[in-house]
Amino acid sequence: MANPGDRFLCIYMNDHLAIGAGWRELARRAETANSGTELGSVLHRVATELAEDADTLEEMMGRLGLARDPVKPRLAMVGERLGRLKLNGRLRGYSPLSRYLELELLTVGIEGKKTLWAALRDFTRVAERLGDVDFDALIARAEGQRAALDPFRAEAGRDTFARD
Repeated sequence: MANPGDRFLCIYMNDHLAIGAGWRELARRAETANSGTELGSVLHRVATELAEDADTLEEMMGRLGLARDPVKPRLAMVGERLGRLKLNGRLRGYSPLSRYLELELLTVGIEGKKTLWAALRDFTRVAERLGDVDFDALIARAEGQRAALDPFRAEAGRDTFARD
């Protein structure tokens, strides 16, 4: 059963769960656009891990007795799809700017997830209440995701902006 003081924790975790849905969609889209490449393989791993991280967050919420908001993740996914409509320097198709922005946004999302795990560990009583959750491992996993994407993000940035 949730504690009476968990109102803000519930909102916070639901917000991250929703944002995570958008990041997962972005990772899957980027993976599809880069299929058959080394980046596509890395994006496949990152997308899979992002889905697993969301499952971990959902499971934590369930164990804490926190209700999931069914609307926020749907809104985040709609927002991600609307973001696809932005101009990318080409009327149709995938551009170097598309790749760079996707990788940059995924990096931002991974940093946000890393911050989530640290906040749950350091600023809430979640670590006490769920003593078997290894927040340090979750943070290290996020760092690994970032490290895997960074060389591709840098290459995409150089490729994109060298063209201008």
